[in-house]
Amino acid sequence: MSQKSAGPEILKMIELIGKLPGLGPRSARRAALHLLKRKDQLLLPLAEALGEAGSRIERCRTCGNYDTLQPCAVCQSTGRDDGLICVVEDVPDLWALERASAFRGRYHVLGGVLSPLDGIEPEDLTIGMLVDRIRAGGIREVIFALPATLDGQITVDYVRDQLEGLEVHTTRLAQGVPHGGELDHLDDGTLAAALRSRR
Repeated sequence: MSQKSAGPEILKMIELIGKLPGLGPRSARRAALHLLKRKDQLLLPLAEALGEAGSRIERCRTCGNYDTLQPCAVCQSTGRDDGLICVVEDVPDLWALERASAFRGRYHVLGGVLSPLDGIEPEDLTIGMLVDRIRAGGIREVIFALPATLDGQITVDYVRDQLEGLEVHTTRLAQGVPHGGELDHLDDGTLAAALRSRR
């Protein structure tokens, strides 16, 4: 879209939409036009919701989730096992585990994984907060639900070193063949992980 074909407000809208993950310039233009065509049904309610979210939603100071509550609704919920902490890379991972309704303990969002090549060091993550939570007592198991990548493994190893001497058991999610997966469609790394995690 040229500078002459649209006003500065539309161009700014397209530029900002284009910064969302998975949206390039063409997708951003299509999304902007879709919103403009449905101004009353989509654009204005979205603008209001974004304004409210921007002013009210913040990171939970306990686990790192996003919510309007402090601590967040997950941290406040009763009936959870306070002795279990599931460590995740970021908030979408927490939300995925909650959607699955498979985990009824507490969470800790690291905000990423250690990555020497990308310059992500321990102080860039919430590892210190996690160690403090465990030092406070009452935690019997830390479950690492981090990516099955080299950076994920480096992070697990580093955090385990920080927890040395504390009376806490550490585990990782099982890795390998997905339910319904066919062996000939899996990469070598997944197959090797599946063999190592066999039970």
